[in-house]
Amino acid sequence: MTVSQSSLLWIVLGCSAFALLFAIWLSRWVLSRSRGNADMQKISDAIQQGAEAYLARQYKTIAVLALVVAILLAVGYGVLRTSIPTDPVSSSTLLALYITLSFLLGALSSGIAGYMGMWISIRANIRVASAATTSLNGALQTALRSGAVSGLFTVAMSLAGVGGLFAVINNFVPPGLAPEIWAQRIPYLIVGYGFGASFVALFAQLGGGIYTKAADVGADLVGKVEAGIPEDDPRNPAVIADLVGDNVGDCAGRGADLFESIAAENIGAMILGVILYGQFGIAGILFPLVIGGLGLLCSIVGVMSVRTREDADPMQALNRGYYITAALVTIVFFFATRWLLNPASAPDAWWHFFLCGLIGIATSIAFVFITQYYTEYRYRPVLGIAEASQTGPATNIIAGLAVGMESTVLPVFTIAIAIIASYHLGKGSGVADAGLFGTAVATMGMLGTAGYILAMDVFGPITDNAGGIVEMSKQPEEIRNITDRLDSVGNTTKALTKGYAIGSAALAAFLLFSAYLDEVRNYRGAPVQVNLAQPEVFVAGLLGAMLVFWFSSLALTAVRKAASSVITEVRRQFRERPGIMLGTESPDYGTAVDIVTVGALKAMIAPGALVVLFPIAVGLVFKRFGVGAEAVAAFLMVGTIAGILMAGFLNNGGGAWDNAKKYIETGAYGGKRSDAHKAAVVGDTVGDPFKDTAGPSLHVLIKLLSTITLVLAPLFI
Repeated sequence: MTVSQSSLLWIVLGCSAFALLFAIWLSRWVLSRSRGNADMQKISDAIQQGAEAYLARQYKTIAVLALVVAILLAVGYGVLRTSIPTDPVSSSTLLALYITLSFLLGALSSGIAGYMGMWISIRANIRVASAATTSLNGALQTALRSGAVSGLFTVAMSLAGVGGLFAVINNFVPPGLAPEIWAQRIPYLIVGYGFGASFVALFAQLGGGIYTKAADVGADLVGKVEAGIPEDDPRNPAVIADLVGDNVGDCAGRGADLFESIAAENIGAMILGVILYGQFGIAGILFPLVIGGLGLLCSIVGVMSVRTREDADPMQALNRGYYITAALVTIVFFFATRWLLNPASAPDAWWHFFLCGLIGIATSIAFVFITQYYTEYRYRPVLGIAEASQTGPATNIIAGLAVGMESTVLPVFTIAIAIIASYHLGKGSGVADAGLFGTAVATMGMLGTAGYILAMDVFGPITDNAGGIVEMSKQPEEIRNITDRLDSVGNTTKALTKGYAIGSAALAAFLLFSAYLDEVRNYRGAPVQVNLAQPEVFVAGLLGAMLVFWFSSLALTAVRKAASSVITEVRRQFRERPGIMLGTESPDYGTAVDIVTVGALKAMIAPGALVVLFPIAVGLVFKRFGVGAEAVAAFLMVGTIAGILMAGFLNNGGGAWDNAKKYIETGAYGGKRSDAHKAAVVGDTVGDPFKDTAGPSLHVLIKLLSTITLVLAPLFI
């Protein structure tokens, strides 16, 4: 291990360790806050028990599935496949060992990251509710710092996993092989880590999304539409299940989602860095991890800078923290590119790559503004849906679908500009074959603020739960007003982070597609030509687009079936126990929680298995026609494009429906319980599984397709 390589790994692992320790300190700070009164604690305890029970059952299911996949990987690499001279190691058994163990480590780490997101959220909600009894600023800081525990832990675990795996494997240099050659082979040995992370993230996000929206849809349709009771009313038997769903979907699921994003995209960028080893040396391979580690420190500063006045808009404080984080990441990029990407043969290269990083940062900011425009009720799209609600649910739904479709336009232009600009900046840097690496650096720029972004995301469900606890424990109206303000901001931050996730997935998709082509070239010894004029390759691309629609259909159907069971149960309790509506009898919350738990766990298996098995089937079937690697490349390329567009449509359309309802609830078009409001509730109910189940799950699908093809590329050649 060279001195520079050792120094870079120490920076990565040191920043990760510091962020983990800081996250532990933050969690202790959060847990030291007041837990409120006994009524608050009773509700919080019920949410905590339901969330922990669900996640325990879900992870047992995922663990069994992961072990099955690990066995298949071991058999496929170690038994069914014959070793070839271009393999990173000479023994097929040894290659199988590296791939399988890295897969299991990635799966385990992703599961831990998701669990931590849920663990802190179910303990923070009551503390935010209690803080709201004294001040808005206290509640805001408690919620954001709670979210930061999840954000810092997730990013740090991902970086420590990839960096630590690289450091460990680097010590096992095969006899007769130069250490610098071995270092270039390691990224191909740890691709299983990204696959394992993506595998767990898909099931965690999908299962959590099905749970949260089945409970939410069931609670809303019977409670708000049929019974005419407010949201989070303690008389609703599904209200605890709904609050549990916020944690297992938006916290645990999103934590696993961003964990795999960072892991997969870092490994993809490292593979592209191998191409430029002659120019940058080990710095080109480890640059993505260094940026991620320093970005963690920037996120910590951004989180700790957030505070607000009692009469101010909390969203302004959160935005200010984000801009501080982005500014610090910009400074980090300036010094990091000048230090690590500054070869003597191309003295102007560093500022080209610095500009690539700026493009990534600017792209993340652009996605935040685009998402705000399409999902906040200050702007035309959401106001148009609210106006359409005056003539009934049908026109509301038509308007929402139109907004969702329109919302794909600006993101595509933004992504197109970012990819083309960063590619040509890299290409013009004076470093040969650096165009693709320029896009990788842009992706790293977008991921530099990931710690703060995830903190904002987890902020949303925490404040949502806090509002539910305040409502159900019948606290004074002035306290509910504070939690309502935070809940409204939380809805915005959840929408913004989904927009950020789409943008990072889009940039990463090109990066990972390029990494796949580079890996195939490395194994085959010749470039891959993806010719869509070839029938088999065109059909494989068509199958990739079809998979996105099929998967989305299965996810939405799963929500419908589980929600139907919840609706039936809530109606039964209202019918058989009239004392519930009179307030003289408590509803049976546990039965609704059990119904959603069983329904979500059953429903997540089929779509998840489909995504894992389909690319394998495409590669093996078309391998018989002599175009296995090319067919998988077309499948990945077209499927990724369709997935990006579908995810944007679902996320933004669902968010717009949600805020159109909230706009009417402010008093517009008759306010609550008006005909326009009833129509908007129907639209919001349709949009819920769009934005919280199918849409977020597609983020993971896009990257899972990339990581699974990276891992299994040798089997398709």
